[in-house]
Amino acid sequence: MRLTVVDRVAASLGLHPGLTLADARARRPELEMLDPEPERDEEAWTRLAGWATRYTPLVGRDGPGLMLDITGCAHLFGGEEALLGDLEARLARRGLTADIAVAATPGAARALARCGLRRIVPAGATEETLAPLPVAALGLDEETAAALKRLGLKRIGQLAEMARAPLAARFGRELLGLLDMALGRREESIRPLRPAPVFSAERLFAEPLRDLDALDQVVTGLAFRLAEPLARHGQGARRLRLSLYRSDGAFFAVDLGLARPSRDAEAIGRLFSSRIEAFHQGLDTGEGLDLVRLSVEETDGLEHEQVDLDGRLALKGEVDRLADRLGARLGAETLHRLVPGDSHLPEHAAARGAPSRAVAWPEPVRAGEAAPERPLRLFDRPEPVEAVAEVPDGPPMRFRWRRAFREVVRCEGPERIAPEWWRGHEEALTRDYFRVEDRAGRRYWLYRAGLYGSETDRPRWYVHGLFG
Repeated sequence: MRLTVVDRVAASLGLHPGLTLADARARRPELEMLDPEPERDEEAWTRLAGWATRYTPLVGRDGPGLMLDITGCAHLFGGEEALLGDLEARLARRGLTADIAVAATPGAARALARCGLRRIVPAGATEETLAPLPVAALGLDEETAAALKRLGLKRIGQLAEMARAPLAARFGRELLGLLDMALGRREESIRPLRPAPVFSAERLFAEPLRDLDALDQVVTGLAFRLAEPLARHGQGARRLRLSLYRSDGAFFAVDLGLARPSRDAEAIGRLFSSRIEAFHQGLDTGEGLDLVRLSVEETDGLEHEQVDLDGRLALKGEVDRLADRLGARLGAETLHRLVPGDSHLPEHAAARGAPSRAVAWPEPVRAGEAAPERPLRLFDRPEPVEAVAEVPDGPPMRFRWRRAFREVVRCEGPERIAPEWWRGHEEALTRDYFRVEDRAGRRYWLYRAGLYGSETDRPRWYVHGLFG
């Protein structure tokens, strides 16, 4: 058993990662030991990365640390030095110590942080700043770093002056890749945990906000600020995130998906209020929120639309608003709708999909318009019936279903569906569907499986669904 991580106090006592547990306890009998918990470590890193988005939306994991792309963000905090000071102070209040550096490339910042050097490297000074650092700061494995040391290549500057071909031949191209990324000769991008938002608006408070009722007004105000750029680009929000930063360092995020694009600020504010009430009842503002940010993470086209004289557009939007309200209250994952499937067979012609990802909702049937040709609900499995027809390929005259006879008074059809031979014998038969009505006014959707004389000598009948 060996030490995997030590804090600064333990390091000052001569303990280091890789040291055996027996040796460590021989040196310091009072040593406090904890078993590693990788799952909890990852949860902590994820929470810390979310908290770090107060400085920039582009935050990613980077080995045993975080990488923040603060390009274009530092001036919001008074410059890079002020941003670093604020970051260090907030981490200290959370009981965390960190090695932080700012440079023009991720590799340079990473190398400085590994050496524990708090530096802000000005543009154009990357190579000069990294030259005196040990080659291990590039993130080399121990074997490669030891081999370079034996050759007398102890500093990054020495490595940068060497001929590249012998280095590549001896140590592989990975060494040159790490060197080039650190010196800015090769571009390197970070992998943020979440993509950068399309639009974002935030509110910074001089005094921490503790009242959740006031938070509703703040969210609505931020939504109004986002409505203007959305309208200017002809877009509507489809997915939004509300980020809440507590003054003591805690971080909360509330996600919201919409059934159709929207830039209705008041409606968005109400939906966030419902979602917080339903899923974040334990949301504790603690000492108060010092920053609230509303981000649009996904958009879709939304041009100005005019309501028809019959109000068709307004009625069409009601279903979307209902889906949004239900999603905010119950969770978007609990809502589903039917989307087209890649099959002509009715039981395979539709699949469940998320409302926020689906195409526009179908318009409801109005008075005087044709009724749907297929029932909205089908049986899980078509149920067999005994039917009588005048001719083998004709419509049914009467049928027996669930031990009761039904006399057919009206019939429409057939609607013929070709077979899909790869699905099996029963589904490899042609189907003729009929819409039938019995004397009691009940309407059924029946089909005959198999063409008489060519596919089978005894076609079978099934009821597949009922019309409302």
